[in-house]
Amino acid sequence: MTARYATPDEIANWNDLIVSNPDGGNIFSSYEYAYQKVSGGYKPHFVMSGKIAITVLEKNLPGVGRLWYLPKGPGVTTSKDLFDVLSHLRPLADKRGVFAIRVESELTASNGPTISRHGMRKVAPIIPNPSTITLDISAPLENILAALPQKGRYAIKRAERDAVTVQQVKASDENCETMFVLYQQTAEGQFGIRSYEYYRTFWQRFAAAGLGQLFFAYVDGKVVAGAYAMVLGAKSSYKDGASSRIRAVYGASHLLQWHVISWAKSKGALLHDFVGSPPSDEIDNSSHKHYGIGLFKTAFSKHVVDYIGCYDYIIQPTKYKIWIHIGERVARRIHLYQYRDSYY
Repeated sequence: MTARYATPDEIANWNDLIVSNPDGGNIFSSYEYAYQKVSGGYKPHFVMSGKIAITVLEKNLPGVGRLWYLPKGPGVTTSKDLFDVLSHLRPLADKRGVFAIRVESELTASNGPTISRHGMRKVAPIIPNPSTITLDISAPLENILAALPQKGRYAIKRAERDAVTVQQVKASDENCETMFVLYQQTAEGQFGIRSYEYYRTFWQRFAAAGLGQLFFAYVDGKVVAGAYAMVLGAKSSYKDGASSRIRAVYGASHLLQWHVISWAKSKGALLHDFVGSPPSDEIDNSSHKHYGIGLFKTAFSKHVVDYIGCYDYIIQPTKYKIWIHIGERVARRIHLYQYRDSYY
């Protein structure tokens, strides 16, 4: 079996096909995400391997060839299926002059040794949740609340008692700018972020598709925290969260997250992904650079999941060596100069 490009009818229903994948689909494999990445120099392709829908993002690297990246894909549940899909993709990739296929499937980390033994090379993750925290939200809301860790329940009730309010708001330019300012404050010294324009177009694109929602938490009419969440199929994702350092109110972000969970459940989500945490063996390490992020999220769930992260399936070894030793570094510099943004 070989892979093929999707038909126009399949592309028109791409998100439904993604949700039908064995892993239940992922918002970062969606049609909207593929076109969001065009602004960063990617060319999207929509590919079918049997019944598996695969979103492919292509980078053209003059003098080296093309790199294919499968964001949160392929949507398989076993390493065997991963290798099968890659073997099906290879003839199609060869025709495009692709020297490597970068996969970021949500196979668990226990599959890592098997993948490495098959000659795939581990690289830095692109989507920042090689480890994450998830919460089962299939039960009634009152049961979910009652089952939260004591710290989370207390923070939610404390915020309600202190008159914190939460609203779903439109992803207008004004609200996006407010959210971005908060996000900059939160990210400072913790993690890197992209440009305002990237986030604005992202938030507005997914909101327009009915897949994303912006939330603000208020105290005395002023925004003290913000969140952006997304839903595709039975899975919701906590994409971005931010809070004011100037006017910190205990529990505001917890109450905000509880409203995100309530919204996600109303949209049919059964599993809520907090999108990023320290790995399971570092979750209690106060020296870890993302310890504070994990501390907040474990107030809702202690379930840490470690994924395989990113691996390269090498098609043309000589060109891949050029890419690893020289090409990627040069491409990053040129891209930063052209786009003033992250290469990936």
